[in-house]
Amino acid sequence: MTRIDLHTHSTASDGTLRPAELVRAGADAGLTAMAITDHDTTAGWAEAEAARPDGLTLIRGAEISSRWHGAEPGIGLHLLAYLIDPADAALTAELARVRTDRERRGEAIVDLLRADGVDVSWAEVLEYAAGGSVGRPHIAAALIRLGLVSTTSEAFGPQWLGRRYRLPKADIDVFTAVRLVVGAGGVPVFAHPRATRRGRIVPDSMIEELAAAGLFGLEADHEDHSPEERAHVRRLADRLGLVATGSSDFHGTHKTVRLGAFTTAPEVLEKIVAAGHGVPPL
Repeated sequence: MTRIDLHTHSTASDGTLRPAELVRAGADAGLTAMAITDHDTTAGWAEAEAARPDGLTLIRGAEISSRWHGAEPGIGLHLLAYLIDPADAALTAELARVRTDRERRGEAIVDLLRADGVDVSWAEVLEYAAGGSVGRPHIAAALIRLGLVSTTSEAFGPQWLGRRYRLPKADIDVFTAVRLVVGAGGVPVFAHPRATRRGRIVPDSMIEELAAAGLFGLEADHEDHSPEERAHVRRLADRLGLVATGSSDFHGTHKTVRLGAFTTAPEVLEKIVAAGHGVPPL
């Protein structure tokens, strides 16, 4: 049976499995195809490629931190970028800028915590990141070690990293991000676009504009979408002529969701592969 999961994370960003472990776990979970989509980086691609088990198709990608400025303040959103050319100069420069800002933001959050007497160090956070792109889950790991929270989800609550110790980051304008992904031969898909439980969402009218600008698909089936939200996204994708994907957004122990919890139809993956020309599937 074909099982396709197009949204997973490794230690190259904020997952808990190394890229090699991730692809092996995907095969063990019965996946026939999976995408590695770390935040704002392609650093895990080579290791994942080298460890790819026979029978598993690997879609190389990234999850790009983006922002829509049509509201005040702007609304952050994530753009899945499949099959991009990792050597594309314009996209590479923007992703490097975002990663640098992630580190600046993370260190500033640690400074705020320390100012309030929380005994966490930047060196510890970097150790949790293990050379990957730094994110709030790595700070959450330090809070868990201190016994201040029990889970990453709790650490992302309003008392901690969700509000009190949350700082803005320098995301890429979403229309610019779509243009950069397409320019790098990639296929852009809007990740969890209707996840109201995460906070504010963009209006459907904005997604219509994004579709006109080159958006290829919407991630419909996701753990942060209610059944009603999944149905809404699928109807919107159908109306706009976009593909609808499904995926786990797997992070390892940072989340309870399992690989393959939500999947993408084989014919949708075929359309994505046909549209991408930055790198081929493996």
